[in-house]
Parts: sequence; C-alpha cells; structure tokens
Amino acid sequence: MHEGGSGEPLLVLLHGLGATGDVWSAWRPMLARRWPGRWIAPDLPGHGGSPPLAAYTFDNLAAVVAGLIEPSPVVAVLGHSLGGVVGLALASGQFGVPVQAVIGLGIKVAWTDEDLARAQALAGRPPAWFASRDEAAARYLRVSGLAGLVPADDPVADAGLREQDGRWRLAMDPGTFAVGAPEMARLIARSQAQVTLARGEHDPMNTDEQLARLGVPTVTLPGLGHNAHVESPELSITLLDAYR
Repeated sequence: MHEGGSGEPLLVLLHGLGATGDVWSAWRPMLARRWPGRWIAPDLPGHGGSPPLAAYTFDNLAAVVAGLIEPSPVVAVLGHSLGGVVGLALASGQFGVPVQAVIGLGIKVAWTDEDLARAQALAGRPPAWFASRDEAAARYLRVSGLAGLVPADDPVADAGLREQDGRWRLAMDPGTFAVGAPEMARLIARSQAQVTLARGEHDPMNTDEQLARLGVPTVTLPGLGHNAHVESPELSITLLDAYR
C-alpha cells in the first residue's frame, strides 16, 4: 500500500479493475502540495500485492479496505471505476469508516446481459502465463486499460505482474471479474457521504446522461477518457478541491 502526508483529513485512492494502487503514482507530488492530510492508495483484494478473496462482492472488497484505514474523523474516497463502487459501499456506514465524501470516477453504471456474461466467462478462466515479461506487460496494460498511457517498462506495469520459474502472469486474480454490475441507485441511497460522479468526456464506459439520471452531482473532465486520472493527473486532481 502506498501512503503519504500527515494529519487530517484522510484521502483513500482506489484503483479500477485490473490495475493497482501504483496508478496514482503521478499524483504523489501533487498531493503533497494540494491535499492537507494523509492519503493511502492500496491494492484492492485480488490485485497487485493484495491476496485474493474466496468471493468478490463490492461489500467484501469494501470490508478489506476498511481494515486498512486507521481511525480518522474525516475520510474522503476517490475511486476509479471498480474503486469508485467500492468507495460507495464503504460509505454505507456498515464498515465503521466515517466517509464524508465519495468521488466515483469512470464508473460503468449501465450493464447489458452480454457485458455480464463476458465478465463471468473471464472470471472462470485460469491465469494466463507468458514466456516473457514484455508479453505479460502488454496483456496487463490492455486488461487495466492503461495501454497507450503507461510504457511497458514503467514500474506501474511491474506492479501488476508476477514472475515464477521464468514465466510471467498478471498479478490480478481472474475471479475479480465476477464482482458483477453495481446497483448504483441502492449504493447511492444508502451512502452516508456526499457523492459526486465524474467521467472523462470521451469515456466509452458511460455517458453524461447515464450519470445524470442517478440524481447526484456530476463532473465531466474535458478531453479525457476512461482512465482520466492517469491521462491527466493535473486535471483529475481538481475533483478533490471541494474537499480539501
């Protein structure tokens, strides 16, 4: 888990499906200047250095994240995609974490039967092994949506890989795909935190209209796509300005 800063409030940065906490690495110098308290960026269960779960649900993921949070009177969560949904679950109050603000960036809020069937099929596959790090890194960047945004030789890619006996695989547990579609209306209704939904203007995973229908404040980041926090940390970090 990456962490930094001191004091309050605590910021929890949660990555998306397939990625790791290292995707927030470019944020670290900016957080030192722009965030007044502590921050943490863990690997979600089944990703990076975190162990897998027997079953993946948004509440199960949130329970693990809650266990990583030291007591803090004020907590804000900025989560990307899957991480945004986990942040909403964390804000339900059932995990003993006083979340006051959740910003969900790039959450896919509308799912088709085909989407769900594809995810279940991926969840049932064994991990793929590769003969070289470069092959595994290329797959990792595709799965995490970071292809074209992060060089294959970047340490961010290394965090998503594992080597064993000269072969390479993704650190991600394929079972994480089984988490399914979030019940966004229910998650928002039970949230005890102020909720903001954000997206990159060109994110194919959602639309402005889909987010607006959920009845909470929305923000569209101009010129960016699904991984807006990686494409432009400088623009994306402005999502925190209201909570500093």
